[in-house]
Amino acid sequence: MNSSLKLVGKDNHICHILAALLQKQNIYQNHMITFGIIKERKNPPDRRVVFSPKGLNDTVSKFPKASFKVESSDIRIFNDEDYRKAGFEVTNDLSDCEVLLGVKEVPIEALIPNKKYFFFSHTIKKQPYNRKLLKAILDKNIELYDHEVIVNEKGFRLIGFGRYAGIVGAYNGFRALGLKNNSFQLPKAEILSDQKSLELELSKIDLPNIKIVLTGKGKVGSGAKEILDAMKIKEVSVNEYLNIHFNEPVYTQIDVLDYNKRIDGKVLDKNDFYKNPDEYVSDFMRFAKVSDMYIAGHFFGDGAPFIYTREDAKSKDFSIKLVADVSCDIDGPVASTIRPSTIADPVYGYHPEREEEVDFRDPEAIVVMAVDNLPCELPKDASEGFGDMFLEHVIPAFFNNDADGVLERARMTENGKLTSKYRYLQDYVDGKE
Repeated sequence: MNSSLKLVGKDNHICHILAALLQKQNIYQNHMITFGIIKERKNPPDRRVVFSPKGLNDTVSKFPKASFKVESSDIRIFNDEDYRKAGFEVTNDLSDCEVLLGVKEVPIEALIPNKKYFFFSHTIKKQPYNRKLLKAILDKNIELYDHEVIVNEKGFRLIGFGRYAGIVGAYNGFRALGLKNNSFQLPKAEILSDQKSLELELSKIDLPNIKIVLTGKGKVGSGAKEILDAMKIKEVSVNEYLNIHFNEPVYTQIDVLDYNKRIDGKVLDKNDFYKNPDEYVSDFMRFAKVSDMYIAGHFFGDGAPFIYTREDAKSKDFSIKLVADVSCDIDGPVASTIRPSTIADPVYGYHPEREEEVDFRDPEAIVVMAVDNLPCELPKDASEGFGDMFLEHVIPAFFNNDADGVLERARMTENGKLTSKYRYLQDYVDGKE
C-alpha cells in the first residue's frame, strides 16, 4: 500500500513537471515575434536581402506568429514598393523588432543595442578588420547569430550563398576566357537579371576543345556544375579525363581524394582526409598537366595540402591557362590567386615565373578570376534561394523551442559575453592577437 502511494506521488510529480514544460513550450510557440529586414549599409553596395517579398509571404503563411517590418532601402534588388504591395510595412525605424536580419556586416553606428542580429560577421576566423565590430556587439549587449555557423548537428552548413557563387564564378570564368582569347564577348553578370539570362548568353558562344577541371562537390561546386551542364559540356570520368583526347570541350568534377593522396600510399576514405590532412599531399598536378581551365569550388580546411604551389605553376607540365577561383583563398591553396578581384575589375594575370601580377593578356600569364563576392552579381536569385533556406532551417527554431539546436549552435554572443563555443575569440576581442 505504502509503495503504491509513493509511486502515485512520483507519477503526480512527473505529471506536474511535464505540464510545466508543455506550458513553457506553448508560451514560447504562441509568442508573436517581430522580425526586421535591415538595410545593407556596407560598401561597395550589396543588393541582396535575406527574404524577398514572396519569401516573407511564404514565411507568415507557415508561421502566423511571425511578423515582419522592412527597413527602407534604395539599393535592395526588391524595392520598397515591392514589399508594400506584398503587405509589409516599410519603415526607417526597426527599434521595436526583436530579431534583425541582414546579409553583410552592420556598421557599428547602425547597431541597435539589446537586439538579436543575424548577418555574416566575418569574425570567426579572427579577421582583424572586424575586431571592433565584435567588441561593439558585446558592448551593446547584442545577441549575434552568424549565418556562417548556422549548421546541423554534424556541423554542415544549412544556409549560404555558395550555390550562387558557383554559378556566377563559372560564368565569369568563361567571360574571362573570351576576353583572354579575344574570341567572344559576354556581358557582365551583374547586368543580367537571373541565372536563365546567364545561361542564355553562354548558349551563344562556341568553345574550343578545352578540358575543364572542377574541384568541389558541395554547394559551390554544384552551382558551377549547373552552368557546365547548361552549356551541354560533356562530363567525363577522372580516368577518361586524364587519358583520352577529345574533339569537344569536356569537364570532370573531382573530390578531395581525386586530387590528394596519402603520403604512405594507403587508400582510405574522405573521413581520414578530413581527420588527418597533414598525412596527405596534393595529387593535382596530374590534372594540371592535361587541363586548360580550372574552376576552384572546393572548401579548403586547416592543415590540408595546397592544391598547387607557386613552384608547381612554374613547371613545364603545368598546362592550366585560366583559373576561376570561386573559393578565393588569398596566397593559399591555389597559388595563382594572389589577391581578390572585384566585380568592377574581375580579371587579372599571374606570371608564374615572376610570381607577380601582370596584364591578363600577357601570353605567359595564367588568367585569374577571383571575385570574392560573386553572389552579389546575381542578387535576385541569390536572395530568393537564401530565403528558402532560412525559412526551412532557421525560422522554425523560433517556434519549436529550438528543438534541433540550430539557434544554440549559431549564437555567438549573449548577455554581453561570448558563448562557450566562441570563447576562443576573447583574446581577439581584447586586441591581444
